[in-house]
Amino acid sequence: MRTAVYAGSFDPPTNGHLWMIERGLEMFDKLIVAIGNNPSKHYSFSVEKRIALLRASVPSCERLTIAHFDNRYLVDYAMTMGAESILRGIRSPDDYEYERVMRHINADMAPTITTVFLMPPREMAEVSSSMVKSLIGPEGWEDIVRRYVPIPVFDALSHDTK
Repeated sequence: MRTAVYAGSFDPPTNGHLWMIERGLEMFDKLIVAIGNNPSKHYSFSVEKRIALLRASVPSCERLTIAHFDNRYLVDYAMTMGAESILRGIRSPDDYEYERVMRHINADMAPTITTVFLMPPREMAEVSSSMVKSLIGPEGWEDIVRRYVPIPVFDALSHDTK
């Protein structure tokens, strides 16, 4: 069974994340979507809320697991979960440079884990959780943000701003 881990903060989950999850399920027998916690980041949603938003945003599938991990390297988590691959998205040259370095560091730590990079389609290439959060607030933000996030996430964002 080919297993991959797709990790991120998912704060909040975006349509770009859903695209990655869909492609991951096409490519692997099992996909573990893992929410990582970076102590240097300030999160808008708790881990529990991010898990709930992901579960509400993707169809239920026995080949998909949504979980979280703390205080561990992603590659160590992937090995513990029996994954042979780490799935990563690349949207920009900055993403590429960061992911290239991480791929080599991960290979030093766990040579049996392969990093698989996917590039989203143009309409999702600029979408990130940070970008979505930065759009919230000005008059009419709902019409803009609605196109970048799944409905359960939009509902949560709308509720949190009232």
